[in-house]
Amino acid sequence: MRSDAVKKGIQQAPHRSLFNALGFTKEELHKPLIGIVSSYNEIVPGHINLDKIVDAVKLGVAMAGGAPMVFPAIAVCDGIAMGHQGMKYSLVTRDLIADSTEAVAMAQQFDALVMVPNCDKNVPGLLMAAARLNIPTIFVSGGPMLAGRVMGSKQSLSSVFEAVGAYSAGKMTAEEVEEYENKACASCGSCSGMYTANSMNCLTEAIGMGLKGNGTIPAAYSERIRLAKHAGMKIMELLEKDIRPRDIMTKEAFLNALTVDMALGCSTNTMLHLPAIAHEVGFDLNIDIANEISGKTPNLCHLAPAGPTHMEDLYEAGGVYAVMNELSKKGLLNTDLITATGKTVGENIKNCKNYNHEVIRPIDNPYSKTGGIAIVKGNLAPDSGVVKRSAVADNMLKHEGPARVFDCEEDAIEAILGGKINPGDVVVIRYEGPKGGPGMREMLNPTSAIMGMGLGSSVALITDGRFSGASRGACIGHVSPEAAVGGNIALVEEGDIISIDIDNNKLDFLVSEEEIETRRAKWQPRKPKITTGYLARYAAMVTSGNRGAILEVPKAD
Repeated sequence: MRSDAVKKGIQQAPHRSLFNALGFTKEELHKPLIGIVSSYNEIVPGHINLDKIVDAVKLGVAMAGGAPMVFPAIAVCDGIAMGHQGMKYSLVTRDLIADSTEAVAMAQQFDALVMVPNCDKNVPGLLMAAARLNIPTIFVSGGPMLAGRVMGSKQSLSSVFEAVGAYSAGKMTAEEVEEYENKACASCGSCSGMYTANSMNCLTEAIGMGLKGNGTIPAAYSERIRLAKHAGMKIMELLEKDIRPRDIMTKEAFLNALTVDMALGCSTNTMLHLPAIAHEVGFDLNIDIANEISGKTPNLCHLAPAGPTHMEDLYEAGGVYAVMNELSKKGLLNTDLITATGKTVGENIKNCKNYNHEVIRPIDNPYSKTGGIAIVKGNLAPDSGVVKRSAVADNMLKHEGPARVFDCEEDAIEAILGGKINPGDVVVIRYEGPKGGPGMREMLNPTSAIMGMGLGSSVALITDGRFSGASRGACIGHVSPEAAVGGNIALVEEGDIISIDIDNNKLDFLVSEEEIETRRAKWQPRKPKITTGYLARYAAMVTSGNRGAILEVPKAD
């Protein structure tokens, strides 16, 4: 066993003395050491229940003959970080989580790991660490929040953000906003729509690194505790069979995950995280393939913010496995791949029923014949841009309008809430990319303000930053190359006509090549916004959004 390096032999007497100080017995030291990565904290609603999940995992590990040891992973709440300088620190935590988990797991020589994440950067960060370490690993999340009930209907966090825009437009009173504020987020758990956290937890199931229900069993349900115990027991089986993350997370498994992504209508942030995880496995996942997969994958789910249903509804309809079973009817998945259940994809999803044909549309009656995410390109996004197609109104799939240009999120918000944005406009928010932000902030505040003010069916938003999974509308993010490195988005001027054609994957500004080159000759790089601390180091190492905003050591000139 790997842990023999810290447990066995006369040279390890000092090590064993430290285990004695931890209260370990000789009997425990004869067992495999199982690291449990706990993302528990008291600052993220999706994490305040993780102490109970971790306790259940520990019990499961011990029941199956392992010796569990818990260590922490950080997490921030994207919702609380939204709309201010704190959002610069959201995406960057993904790499901190991966790095710190790698460091502890290597230093302590664990035989296997159980990852207990829940929210946005926690899940991909730990998947990245699992790929790097490549020791037997299984995931069990904390589960999604229950939908709130506001004024007689189910609502979620995105509803509260949009209520702020509605108030600014005079369409809602302060008392009504408070009603949303008090009732929309009804329990612990990751926010109740198909936002980034739930998208990544569902894709953890789809890629094979979690057990059935990992993405959909609500946080408040006792079934979640039982799932955690089973994950603790299952890791001992994976250790015995020596099934490792790179055995599971193959190229074919990533294609399965992208296919499920398209069917579910996941967050556009998956287009950052899947390439970053694949990079740690050891191959490049070019997101251009998303359009090919989308072209043959029907969109089966319209969960919030794309529609009125929530994660609890997906759970009751049969969950991720039911969606995968629908996809398998058309041969859209590789069902021979091994998973963390110890069984193949096909064995996992066999006979998994779809109990609600409105929440999970049958494969022959989809919401649309193409998937939920599209990659767009053109002279405004030469490398790529990303849009959640399933959350765009039909009339906005093709749109032309004048650019309204802002060099930061705050200026855009001021203009939107100040009534300065008109129907037909295309809001451009730049210098918010991975390097330019730095940190690639989410733009939930401006997208929600546009929706809340009743402009969602007439105004588009384009950015080199990114969007929350809670965003909806004609919102194109991850525009690459970003403005900070001289991407064409930096050359857009107020009033330029921007052409959006999502059905044909096109994003252009209607300016001649000669004019673009004239503007490029005049363009000057901006001075870095932040020159000290972690964000400065991050900005120096981070790549563009189309590559997953992975970190690379800068090459010498």
